[in-house]
Amino acid sequence: MSAGDDIAALAERLARSPGVTGKTDIAHAVEALGIGGASAIAVGDDTAAIPCGDGWSLFACEGMIASFVEAMPWFAGWSGVMVNLSDVAAMGGKPLAVVNALWAPGVAEAAEVLAGMRAASAAYGVPIVGGHTNLHAAGRQLSVAVLGHARALLTSFDASPGDVLVAAIDLRGKYHDPYPFFDAASTAPPERLRADLDLLPMLAESGLSVCAKDISQGGIIGTAAMLAECSGVGIDIDLEALPMPAGANIERWLTTFPSFGYLLAAKPSAAAEICSAFTARDIAAAVIGDIDGSGAVSIRSSSGRAVVRDIHAEPLIGCAPSAPTKEAEHA
Repeated sequence: MSAGDDIAALAERLARSPGVTGKTDIAHAVEALGIGGASAIAVGDDTAAIPCGDGWSLFACEGMIASFVEAMPWFAGWSGVMVNLSDVAAMGGKPLAVVNALWAPGVAEAAEVLAGMRAASAAYGVPIVGGHTNLHAAGRQLSVAVLGHARALLTSFDASPGDVLVAAIDLRGKYHDPYPFFDAASTAPPERLRADLDLLPMLAESGLSVCAKDISQGGIIGTAAMLAECSGVGIDIDLEALPMPAGANIERWLTTFPSFGYLLAAKPSAAAEICSAFTARDIAAAVIGDIDGSGAVSIRSSSGRAVVRDIHAEPLIGCAPSAPTKEAEHA
């Protein structure tokens, strides 16, 4: 940012951005269901992590925005698979299989969605093993679920004050206007896609990090807020350290959903090795901030510093481990 930019105004706009405010929907659901970060299976991570004999089974589900499915059916199908695989990787795991639920008015309307899913399944080498199909619906809707496995976990609950925040993002892509989606995957070689995702379980199993989150619909800023809430920490982001595509607008970039993008918490001594693992595969990676005990998500640059959201005062997703759940109340 230039010295003339108003960082306080930027922080206010980021706080009101749809990708961030939309995450409050999660809080309503977890409250109604009586679950959260204090549940026996913690809720708030990229997937559920269910202990099994030699690690954890990973289970998650994503729903595609209906207007997106209608406007870009092939890419919506592709993305339905891709985002689930990214969620499994964010937990330090490897995907085993996906299933889907698809509604469409007919065979022709379903065809492009299914073709996109099939292409992603082939590219990433993860099979589609079933699901639900209704071809007599009023419009197109898509939900995709994934099953995976991890031998060592990366979670949203294990960032600590004194850690640094690392961002790793594949910048070899383009936007799908008018959406905030930055696609570096749909035309990439399958071998690259698979090996890139394998970096996350490698980092988990090496012990270089225990905390990560997939950069999702809320972008870097919304993902940082969810990570801060789950770990009960504050995050201060240095805007001048962000990996960004050439010519990108910083406000848009902070709320962008990249096809490959992760935030990781790490001890300062491990940060360089983590970044090197990504940059060795031509994925941009850098330390972009500091983790403290404030509970505030803030942005800083040479022009100043401003708080985007105080998570302690105004939780975003209702998944802090200290938040009581109905499950805990009746335990």
